[in-house]
Amino acid sequence: MASNTISFLPVPISTSQFCNEKPHNSSLLPLPLSSFYGNKLLISHSNLRTLSLKGNKPSTNVTVLSTLPTKKYTSQKIPKWSARAIRSFGLGELEARKLKYPNTGTDALLMGILIEGTSPAAKFLRANGITFFKVREETVNLLGKSEMYFFSPEHPPLTEQAQRALDWAVEEKLKSGDSGEITTAHILLGTWSEKESAGRTILETLGFNDDKAREVAESMNGDVALSFK
Repeated sequence: MASNTISFLPVPISTSQFCNEKPHNSSLLPLPLSSFYGNKLLISHSNLRTLSLKGNKPSTNVTVLSTLPTKKYTSQKIPKWSARAIRSFGLGELEARKLKYPNTGTDALLMGILIEGTSPAAKFLRANGITFFKVREETVNLLGKSEMYFFSPEHPPLTEQAQRALDWAVEEKLKSGDSGEITTAHILLGTWSEKESAGRTILETLGFNDDKAREVAESMNGDVALSFK
């Protein structure tokens, strides 16, 4: 495996912004003391890159996804996902857990885009009055609330519609023949492509339509600035 060189700036890290899935068959590589509060930083290599902070207190494991789950393609055969797309997915999964839902659906994919908030897709949604709080409210209205004592899985599995939305994003990128990465715009339009999904229903309720989808398509490659290299 090719080695990676990663440098870190002395900024605080919030573990709530990442998902905590444990990678398979990974080994921890010790690095020198980092700027993360003087703790030792350990990195494991796999499709999931895990940051482990160890100090006097119990260690904190933070997983940074380097790819998103698809059924039809292996990670070696598809373009890279943009950093914003990966972050949006992780935040959407986290929101599904906060709502105590058993699965990560298209509604969660949509909320993840808006929570991340910096992509052209998220900015477009907000400019058209589609905000995270509105989407969350419509999600609860549509899907209801979970029972008080129900606990979501650590990583709620994707619904079939959410999986198809991600696969659609990959397929559209491959069909385009363009270089670059799969972005949050692809995820948004993948959600829109699932006509019977909760995400599509919520978007329609809040005024999204085919004309707006075409506008989003024009910014397909617009959020690669924060991509993983």
